[in-house]
Amino acid sequence: MKTSLRILHIEDSPNDAELVKETLKGAGIVCDKYVVVETRANFITALEESGWDLILCDYLLPSFDGISALAIAKEKYPEVPFICVSGIIGEETAIEALKKGATDYVLKDRLSKLVPAVHRALKEVQERNERKRLEEQLFQAQKMEAIGRLAGGIAHDFNNMLTVIKGNTELLKENLLPQSQEMELLEEILEASNKSADLSRQLLTFSRREPIKPRVLQINEVLLNLEKILRRVIGEDIELIVTPGKDVSLLKGDAGQIEQVLLNLAVNAKDAMPKGGKLTIETKNTQLDEEYAKGHLEVKPGDYVLISVTDSGVGMSEEVKKHLFEPFFTTKEIGKGTGLGLSVVYGIIKQHQGHISVYSELGKGTTFHIYFPRLEEEGKGTTSPKSKPAPLPKGKKTILIVEDDSSVRKFASKTLEKLGYRVLEVSKPEETIKVLKENEDLKVDLLLTDIVMPKMSGKELAEKIRNLYPDLRVIFMSGYTKNHPEFQNLLGKDFDFLEKPFTVETLARKIKEALA
Repeated sequence: MKTSLRILHIEDSPNDAELVKETLKGAGIVCDKYVVVETRANFITALEESGWDLILCDYLLPSFDGISALAIAKEKYPEVPFICVSGIIGEETAIEALKKGATDYVLKDRLSKLVPAVHRALKEVQERNERKRLEEQLFQAQKMEAIGRLAGGIAHDFNNMLTVIKGNTELLKENLLPQSQEMELLEEILEASNKSADLSRQLLTFSRREPIKPRVLQINEVLLNLEKILRRVIGEDIELIVTPGKDVSLLKGDAGQIEQVLLNLAVNAKDAMPKGGKLTIETKNTQLDEEYAKGHLEVKPGDYVLISVTDSGVGMSEEVKKHLFEPFFTTKEIGKGTGLGLSVVYGIIKQHQGHISVYSELGKGTTFHIYFPRLEEEGKGTTSPKSKPAPLPKGKKTILIVEDDSSVRKFASKTLEKLGYRVLEVSKPEETIKVLKENEDLKVDLLLTDIVMPKMSGKELAEKIRNLYPDLRVIFMSGYTKNHPEFQNLLGKDFDFLEKPFTVETLARKIKEALA
């Protein structure tokens, strides 16, 4: 549940409104914003402001009643919980309100029941949002699978037709003089046929019907062998930074296809940086845990080799990211791309039982995270029992988490609380100082903050808080990598960094390391 709420309360008694507010505050429910309105007109005006987490409403009001307020609220914000808090509400009226969409009702002389009702209502909203997110992921996965089957079928039939076109063209060439006009026309037909065959192969790769030739690979070797070609592809105005990780595990894959993934991403990065910039490619070992897999239906928890490809280009909108891997989807000008590059990348990674995610914001560049399953150590089968992991380090200090993404914030908070830490959460960086003053009896030992946030960056926030806590330790986190070009200017060299997505173990050890 969110720890800082925006509540709209329809109540004509200032004393009752204050009593409700104090009841919530006494239970640890902090309000970002608590607005009390009395009239229908003021209620409608307040509803124009979005972002309400909860609506509380008295039943009997001077100008209108709770049922009318409920109808207005449900039309505007059907997902926002609506709880009747009234001194006079009979059983029949309460049932009518519930039938019409009210989440719950609480009597004013039994306000002890308000806090559980609020917790329950917000938990239901959270569960609905999570179901909706998973349903959208499932729909996207099904759509990509359907597009893949269609693309594979078209490519198969298209290859049959190309075989006839190319074969008959070759036969015609045998009967013509090399310098004839007809020979020139046939050569053009053959060239077009070869280009069409390349497109067909890309469609087959996307649909995962192009066979791969897997062998044991060391990804750092693949990357270093490809480095010269990558430099030629991106040109002189883009700086290429290759950072191979230490002791990166082996994987089993098709070297040629993995090279194609990196080349396609490099070409896209070049197009995103028309005035030059930086392209960073990094490798390392990582894990995707159960928590991450819950939010990504296609992911199997386990050990992976991670390749991160980061550019300092124009970035992408949320709408573009939704369609990024679909065949023939492109943001380039007509004639400057087929729209198959990223769909091929997607197909190759899926064929290797891997996973790809993208982190991008307009004007702030793009990072692709590519995960390939790590190869089991020689002599160990996939079912061999693993050694018991070392216990996670615990602590008792106070951690301040500032993160605008509620799911990341909740995961980090829940993890650290289980490890014994005291946690303060803030969703909006500009409100951090206010929260600290409200909890000034606590000494904050460490700040865990996202770098790229609305209105205020993580660095600006850290500088402000260090005025209050000079010895404060700081860990910056981001979906971009540590070597993202923008971060070098923003943060300098000396900072602790946590790359998203992170596991429970990674977070626990990073916190302990920073506090040591």
